[in-house]
Amino acid sequence: MKHKNMSDSIEEYLKDLLEAQGNVEIQRSEIASLFDCVPSQINYVINTRFTIHHGYQVESKRGGGGYIRIYEIQVRDEIDQIEKFLELTHHPLSQAAAESMIETLYQNEIITFLEGKLMLSAMDDHHLTTRESVNNQIRANILRSMLSQLLIKEENQ
Repeated sequence: MKHKNMSDSIEEYLKDLLEAQGNVEIQRSEIASLFDCVPSQINYVINTRFTIHHGYQVESKRGGGGYIRIYEIQVRDEIDQIEKFLELTHHPLSQAAAESMIETLYQNEIITFLEGKLMLSAMDDHHLTTRESVNNQIRANILRSMLSQLLIKEENQ
C-alpha cells in the first residue's frame, strides 16, 4: 500500500468535498488547522493539483474574510474536453502542465493507457532542446497536433 503524504491527504479531502458539493469554498487557515499544517501547504496543493490543466478553476480572495473557491470545469463530452485543452495549447506549456492534461484525458477515458504513455513520452524534456522557453512552445505545438487528431477521431465516431 502506498503511503500518503500530507499533500495527497489534503488533495483527497478537497476532492471528496468537491464530489459531495459540486464546488468548494474554503479558508486556508481552517484547512491548515484541520491537517495541522501551515497555510502555505494548502496553497501548494491548490496551485499544483487543482489547476486548469487538471480540470479545475480556482478563485481566491485574500484578507480577513478571504476564501478559496474550487470548481470542477464542466465539460459536455469528450469533444468539449479536447477543445478546452486545445485552447490551452496556444500558449507555451511546461512538461508538468502537459502531463496533467494527458492524465485528465486518460482519467476521463478519452485516451487509452497506451495512447497516454505515447503522448507523455513525446512531452518529455529529454526529447526536446535544452532551452526551456523553446521546449515549452514545441511541447504546446506537439500536443496541439495530437489533440487535433483526437478531435477528428471523436467527431468521426
